Amino acid sequence: MTDTAVDPRLAAIAALLKASDAVAAPAAAPVTLGEHIVEAARVPARHREALLKLTPAELTCMRFLGWGRANPDIATLLMISENTVRVHFGNVCRKLELDGMRELAALAGLLFYPSD
Repeated sequence: MTDTAVDPRLAAIAALLKASDAVAAPAAAPVTLGEHIVEAARVPARHREALLKLTPAELTCMRFLGWGRANPDIATLLMISENTVRVHFGNVCRKLELDGMRELAALAGLLFYPSD
């Protein structure tokens, strides 16, 4: 076999790989969290059930956190007290079994930070 000769088995494998790349994988249906629609790939499987049980106020606070807003900003935008925002975040951490605000902020960013 010379260097320029192509093994027919390798050519067949290459053709199969090209064909498999051309087939688009079906997109998973988006997940609806209250009034918020999130790409399914962004929702961790271990939190999926618990996220569906959050209140609309908790989800809205979490969305603003995911956009990078601080507690005082979220309170002003939602016309609630800063203490209420903290209570919502505490409830979310408890319901999702998170260890604190760092994990909550990371999850909120994963779920709600714009992808484009």
